[in-house]
Amino acid sequence: MSTAYLTALEGFIRKLQQLPYADFEQTSEAMAELCRVLRLGKVEVITYENEASERLGLSSSKCFYDSGKACENGSVSRRITSVDDTITVYRICSIEGEPEWTEEERNRVNTFIAVLSTFSEKFRLSKLAHHMTYYDNGLDMYNLKQFMKCAHILCKSGRIGDFAAVRFNLKHFSVVNQYVGRDTGTLIMKKFIGLIDDLIDDEDELICRIGGDIFLTLIKREKLHSVIGILSGTDIVYNEALGEHILITATIGVYDIENTDKIILPTDIMDRVSLAAQIAKNSPQTDIVFFDDALLERNKHKNEISANFPQAIKNREFLVYYQPKVNIGSRRVAGAEALCRWMHEGRLVPPGEFIPILEQGRDICKLDFYMLDSVCRDIRRWLDNGMNVVRISVNLSRLNLTSGDLMNNIIEIIDRNNVPHKYIEIELTETTTDVEFKDLKRIIAGLQQAGISTSVDDFGIGYSSLNLIKELPWNVLKLDKSLLPEKIDESIAQKGIMFKHTVAMAQEMGLECISEGVETEEQVQILAENKCNIAQGFYFDRPLPVEEFEKRLDINYVYDR
Repeated sequence: MSTAYLTALEGFIRKLQQLPYADFEQTSEAMAELCRVLRLGKVEVITYENEASERLGLSSSKCFYDSGKACENGSVSRRITSVDDTITVYRICSIEGEPEWTEEERNRVNTFIAVLSTFSEKFRLSKLAHHMTYYDNGLDMYNLKQFMKCAHILCKSGRIGDFAAVRFNLKHFSVVNQYVGRDTGTLIMKKFIGLIDDLIDDEDELICRIGGDIFLTLIKREKLHSVIGILSGTDIVYNEALGEHILITATIGVYDIENTDKIILPTDIMDRVSLAAQIAKNSPQTDIVFFDDALLERNKHKNEISANFPQAIKNREFLVYYQPKVNIGSRRVAGAEALCRWMHEGRLVPPGEFIPILEQGRDICKLDFYMLDSVCRDIRRWLDNGMNVVRISVNLSRLNLTSGDLMNNIIEIIDRNNVPHKYIEIELTETTTDVEFKDLKRIIAGLQQAGISTSVDDFGIGYSSLNLIKELPWNVLKLDKSLLPEKIDESIAQKGIMFKHTVAMAQEMGLECISEGVETEEQVQILAENKCNIAQGFYFDRPLPVEEFEKRLDINYVYDR
């Protein structure tokens, strides 16, 4: 066997082994000597995605070697089908004017094809594996692994301090898909992301898709303002012929990375920007949150609350405080609202410190049932002791509405404590979606049938809909304090007019009307003038521990102010 052939073949294989992936020029260079020894005129590789593409002649081809003297009539072809149905045709031509290949030479050509096809398949699969590892197939863009890889390189080189990380979530994109269709929705998403991609002109910058409508970008600090501008709201045209367009916005978490003495790791970047993005998504006040150390402390506090909650429930650390509802005519207690306080390690934790945290998960539902059970225990004790008992309202989070067993759970707790249903009122807040509204309607109707009163809490705050009281059979309408005028002379202004007619409407519909946030004698007078007979607020009482509230239940107790 020819020494020149073996040397060239060995060199070809060695060079291919050194290539990390299929580089066209390097592969061509690697085979040049072997092609000369084998007397090859041309080496062409034709690729089809599948058999259908082959039948239609849809292919891509590359010429790896061309001596300029190829004999098209003297050639060897081999067709190879890969495991993923990709078809590759290797076409090798002899040299014009030279003797035909001997049998041994043809065997060597076949060996060359076998080696080239083996390495080509290896390179192709490596490229496919790399793409699957570092790319999101849905939008054909980078994924989280590529972000972490890029961040690792920048952290290791000490250049990460020049960058900012932005994690964003497209707002209401499921609604966009419903409105324009999923295919058009994908087009809109690509166009929107493309606006940010257009800002990327540095090899260290990138934008990636984490999943769904959640994205992450690593970009030079000086471009941060431009990125935030796009994410804050950009009109995307999706049908130029008809001029159809849609405004796309996002909730945004930002970590402006600065060089510090501390070592910054890619996981630190992810943790911090994700924390800011989570807070932005859950915040009713803002769509953009910047990470800082205070945010980290708040997250630490959140984690402590969540960690301590199960044991606190078990130890019955959560206490019921009762804020009286007062009949402004008789100045006697007409009811009360049960409010939660947490006695933890000797400190009374205000609800603002733990309720918003528990509302981020299902823990708030457990607390709601705990509070209902505690109230029922108190009512049963008052009844057993022959005390005067009034109806107590208990708040339930909207998260409870997703439970199909909510109504049964409420009734089970009340009946387990042997409490007459007339002494319990369930307070629920306004809903924001059609699905929630249907769930709310089902729950309200069921409680009504069971003889349990219901009230709509904080009516007038946010985006109240008259459908809320038109479609649902409430017993009580609790007016938010924002509706109540502060001064007598405000009664003739717009705020006063709204309050007057809301009370009148509720009464004509047969609803009991309660005004929250009553703090002054003038406000009590406004209530009396508008025939809103029940008041709740600091003017009469703050939320009281159970022992203090029990004194207000005395039938002889009258508020003298």
